[in-house]
Amino acid sequence: MNVLCLWVSDYCFAVRHVACKLVCMCGGSAASEEAIRRQILMNMKTGKGWVDVGNAVIADQFFQAAMTGLEQLYIKLMQRSSTEVHMTLQKMAVERDLFKVLSYQAEAACAQGDFQRASTCVLRCKDMLMRFPKMTRYLHILCYNFGVETHKQNKYEESSFWLSQSYDIGKMDKSSVGPEMLAKVLRLLATAYLDWGDTEYYDKALSAINLANKEHLNPAGLFLKMKILLKSEIANEELLEAVMEIMHLDMSLDFCLNVAKLLMDHEREAVGFYFMKIICEHFKSSENIGKALLLHIDMLLQRKEEVLAKEKIEEIILGHQTGRQLTTELVSCLHSILWKKAARCFEVQSYADALNWYYYSLRFYAADQTDLDLAKLRRNMASCYLHLKQLDKAKEAVIEAEQRDPRNIFTQFYVFKVAVLEGNSGRALRAITTLEKLLIPEDTEENGTLRDKESPVMLLSLAAQFALENGQQIVAGKTLEYLARYSEDPQQVLTALKCLFRLVLPRVSQMPESESKKKEMDRLLTCLNTALLKLSQPFNGEASTPDSRANEAHWFRKIAWNLAVQCGRDPVTMREFFILSYKLSQFCPSDQVILIAQKTCLLMAAAVDLEQGRKASTSSEQNPFILSRSILISKTKLLNRALEQIHKCKEIWNLLKKTGDFSSDPCETLLLLYEFEVKAKMNDPLLDSFLESVWELPHLESKTFETIASLAVEMPAHYPSIALKALKRALLLYKMKESIDVLKYSKCMHNLINLLVPDGVPSTELCPLEEVWGHFEDALSIIIHTEGYPEAEILWLMIKSWNTGIFMYGRRKYVSAEKWCGLALRFLDHLGSLKRSYETQVNILYSELVEALDRKKGSLFNEE
Repeated sequence: MNVLCLWVSDYCFAVRHVACKLVCMCGGSAASEEAIRRQILMNMKTGKGWVDVGNAVIADQFFQAAMTGLEQLYIKLMQRSSTEVHMTLQKMAVERDLFKVLSYQAEAACAQGDFQRASTCVLRCKDMLMRFPKMTRYLHILCYNFGVETHKQNKYEESSFWLSQSYDIGKMDKSSVGPEMLAKVLRLLATAYLDWGDTEYYDKALSAINLANKEHLNPAGLFLKMKILLKSEIANEELLEAVMEIMHLDMSLDFCLNVAKLLMDHEREAVGFYFMKIICEHFKSSENIGKALLLHIDMLLQRKEEVLAKEKIEEIILGHQTGRQLTTELVSCLHSILWKKAARCFEVQSYADALNWYYYSLRFYAADQTDLDLAKLRRNMASCYLHLKQLDKAKEAVIEAEQRDPRNIFTQFYVFKVAVLEGNSGRALRAITTLEKLLIPEDTEENGTLRDKESPVMLLSLAAQFALENGQQIVAGKTLEYLARYSEDPQQVLTALKCLFRLVLPRVSQMPESESKKKEMDRLLTCLNTALLKLSQPFNGEASTPDSRANEAHWFRKIAWNLAVQCGRDPVTMREFFILSYKLSQFCPSDQVILIAQKTCLLMAAAVDLEQGRKASTSSEQNPFILSRSILISKTKLLNRALEQIHKCKEIWNLLKKTGDFSSDPCETLLLLYEFEVKAKMNDPLLDSFLESVWELPHLESKTFETIASLAVEMPAHYPSIALKALKRALLLYKMKESIDVLKYSKCMHNLINLLVPDGVPSTELCPLEEVWGHFEDALSIIIHTEGYPEAEILWLMIKSWNTGIFMYGRRKYVSAEKWCGLALRFLDHLGSLKRSYETQVNILYSELVEALDRKKGSLFNEE
């Protein structure tokens, strides 16, 4: 609705502007008197409208047009006037409009800051007032408004001119301008002279205010007179006379107290205190005398007249106890005065004096009063007692504060301090836990130690420091933990955590493996996660310390590493610490040391995830009937996470290799094996393509291929062809060496033959029988030409070949049977101490086998 009205107003104003322009254009030298009058009126109204909306420049155009119209009208009227009386009347009508136009022009000029033009117009209007006395009040108000506006703009000379004119014009017609208004103009004129700031105008200010008070006596005028007198630095005797004049004028108590404050603010203490004495005596029977007494006390305390202040306080206490009680509001004011004085004493470490002032405050409280301010008073007193080493009294004060306001954070803070000083760790921990639960921002302001430090986080910081100073390490640790949890300042959080780790680590490292140690490790893990979070947030003043973030990250990275090393029996927690160490290291410059640390962290984390994945697989295999979706998800998640860490580690490894020679570092091999294991266990369809590049790697050792073979057939993976290829490459590498390691070779050969001939049954799908025979022959060749082949392995090969022969016999493949059993006899020839145990038995069995074969000669056609 308001917007609509504003739009309509603007529309009407625009129409008036256009209409005025059109009327002026349609006129001319031959326009009639009525047309000219219409033009004058429209120009005046349109110009005044532009002044009111703040566009004085456009307004001047319309006022000038109005002046031109008045001149034209005057000429026409003079030409046709028949008598002198008629001429006088017409002239008066034109001058009346001229008065208005001149006053409007003065407004426009003043708005444009053109003092000279504005004053000229107003003075012309002033000269016309004898003929238009009814315009006196209008011109008086106009000049006053000009004076107000120029005073706001600090144009004191112009303001004094306008206000002087307003007063002079107002005096011309006292029937329309009352003495109150004249006094108001003179007070503003005195203020303008005073604000001018030059001592030569103080006398003018004093004259103006005296005249104002003579016109109409007003408290504001009397107060301004006191300000002028104080500004002019008159002697105390003259000032005292002015003060006594106020008392004779029977001013109110509040006014007199304001004058007393003014005197004290201008350091006229002698007059001020004397005046206060007179006020107290003059208004002693007033029901509001308490105001004067409190102000007197406050003044005495501010001027360090403490002895006199105490006397006045005792008088008030006595009166309060004998029926002359202060109002609730005044009691609150007195408490405020006393607490401020106590706080000042506290700041200068005068704790005993602070207690004295608090005791005065305490005497105004009833014994059964439950005011929260009483709890606050007890806390402040407890703080003083603590500084005075009076623990028993401090404890008593804290108990009373807790009874009245137990959910106050400051109450719990002092409960905490007393408990720490008593060595009561349990009580201190309960207090800090309660404080933590109350960590909701409160609009609290505490006198004394905690003034302007109402933040609960600040209390936690102070509590932690206090506990440390008093040797309460467990309490300090818990407090630091809360501080790190709730502080929004990253630097403060990191500092608290560093202090916490220094306290806790020595104790945790000495703890035996237990549930308690596990809880402590989880706690430290949470703290490191907090450190990681805060390192990602901007530091205060970070621009001036560019290395601060990296330094902090280095410190926490090492802590996470050391904790991971201590978690050998808890691989899951160890992994978490290694991952945290890696993440923290990302805030550090990527030099060789950091890259090595990152590589190791990721390798260890991947190894743990793989091991957990193996356990998940084993668990599902052992309990096939209770296999659940959660187990499968857990296994997949672990293996995927391990693969992600392997890929990250590869990137770091590629960077690390550029910084130096790492040919002896097994990292690349481990990454290859880890990735192969993950892909094998997840039945990755791209496993063969992944291995294509592996087979071509020149630096891989036999052990690596043996591991690939083992992983290829480790459940749930089942890739026997890959295992066969890997074992063949391993055997080839063993034979290519100048000096063959028969122990390792024999083990590798054992795995290969076991893969090809499981349970004595040759796997012809995996490998042709001729190729299997070739591997037995290779083993026999090594046995013949190399010393030290394990006798147990020779025995195993003998048994394996004999059983294969028997298997062939059962399949009616008699030639093959004789061939494989004959191979067993050849292995028998190379047995050592075991030969005697097996020789007779094997030879007998072989003879029986040969006899059986002779009887079967007719069945040779069945041989393949």
